[in-house]
Amino acid sequence: MNTVNNTDFETVYFAGGCLWGVQEFIKHLPGVISTEAGRANGTSNTTAGDYDGYAECVLVVFDTNKVELYTLISYFFEIIDPYSINKQGDDVGPKYRTAIYSKQPTHLTIARDYINKRDDAAKIVVEVLPLTNYVASDIEHQDRLTHFPDDYCHIPRVLLHKYKN
Repeated sequence: MNTVNNTDFETVYFAGGCLWGVQEFIKHLPGVISTEAGRANGTSNTTAGDYDGYAECVLVVFDTNKVELYTLISYFFEIIDPYSINKQGDDVGPKYRTAIYSKQPTHLTIARDYINKRDDAAKIVVEVLPLTNYVASDIEHQDRLTHFPDDYCHIPRVLLHKYKN
């Protein structure tokens, strides 16, 4: 992942079902510098093989001068069903769970604060956990809906490009 070394850039990982749609939505948000489709918090760093407990996710680099993490989380909540365990749209299984991961404890505090301030906080099942590992997805999964816009996506098309310029 090539990004300019900038101290105002931070990284967070969003898991919201199939990573194709999550990446397509998030990469158009204000303040997002770059995205990468991948897998987070599995038990291995292998790129192929059996399911190892990972969640499909998108690595998001954002500019803190242009967008706060709290705002990014609010955008993320527009495209997920935060009450659904291991299911988003037609995608079912633990790899499709919803989550916010980060290596920065402050990010996790912000995410928990966002959830706890919601009226429906008691029903929300979004994981908020430290990132234990991350593996980038194969090239055919990177920016998949940009290259193949008619592929399946659980996010409604009208919402998918809501913030695209």
